[in-house]
Amino acid sequence: MIHPQANAFIQTCVGPGFTIRQISGDASFRTYYRVVLPDHKTMVFMDAPPDKEDSEPFVQIAAFLGKHGVGVPQIFHADLKGGFLLLEDFGDVTLLEALNQGQNPRMLYTRAVENLLQLQATPKDGQCLAHGRPYDRALLDREFALLTDWTIPKILQRTITDSQRKTFQSCFDLIIEQVLRQPVVLVHRDYHSRNLMWTGDRLGIIDFQDAVMGPITYDLASLLRDCYVAWDRPFREEITQVWLRGAGDLLGYMPDEKTFVRDFDFMAIQRNLKAVGIFGRLSHRDGKHGYLKDIPRTMGYVRETLAAYPELTPLADLLIHFGAMEP
Repeated sequence: MIHPQANAFIQTCVGPGFTIRQISGDASFRTYYRVVLPDHKTMVFMDAPPDKEDSEPFVQIAAFLGKHGVGVPQIFHADLKGGFLLLEDFGDVTLLEALNQGQNPRMLYTRAVENLLQLQATPKDGQCLAHGRPYDRALLDREFALLTDWTIPKILQRTITDSQRKTFQSCFDLIIEQVLRQPVVLVHRDYHSRNLMWTGDRLGIIDFQDAVMGPITYDLASLLRDCYVAWDRPFREEITQVWLRGAGDLLGYMPDEKTFVRDFDFMAIQRNLKAVGIFGRLSHRDGKHGYLKDIPRTMGYVRETLAAYPELTPLADLLIHFGAMEP
């Protein structure tokens, strides 16, 4: 049941006679409700407690992306002080659920890549809050630390020695140096099958409030090395080629194959290990244990990728040693 202030906000915006029911929460402190108006039209009410969630980035980035035709929800009303927003309703079907319902994967992922390219092609004009947030070495380091600060010691309950920590860091530095050489674009930062909504004729993008300016392969790695769904190599390569053709046309990005594969693989390792670290933190700190079941799938991608890079063997050995990855 929503609290009186939230109910008053909705009534002020849409008038009386609406009904409301909770539809979901997510990995944050935000809660979502569907508001049904007397004429049966719907909106989504987002309750984001201001002491735990800052909604201003969501509102500002949504306005920028919407202005440039990216498929994000329209914001009808916002009260940032109260943490209340009324949004366009994209429905309940994520890309992941659409796949489970039998929708064509090639069609869905082609749409997802087209949407991603549109997001990446938005102008770097300083008009988006994300333009002032670089995906720099410090941020990449903090994300890697999630694995060694949370999942290994708190979930796997293993102690990392100073020597092992240095080995981790030297491998992380190799990966960071590689990904920071990439061209920089707007990065959604969580572009995957649970943050894309299938409306029946288009894919809508949600959860973009943490967007930054960063490596061009990041969101593609997030989509194709998805923690929540596993695809075989041929399908991933097919969709990658769709993105590469579009990236050449829209972004002027035409790397040689060797450079692209290495850039993408190193980015995917970083993304996947960050996710495993977040899953550990969500479980230990926030009591959200359901994400732990996604770790084996995610580490399966890491295992596959590390096998191709001898210089990262020390990282693979440590992950196996701590039980984070199968041999």
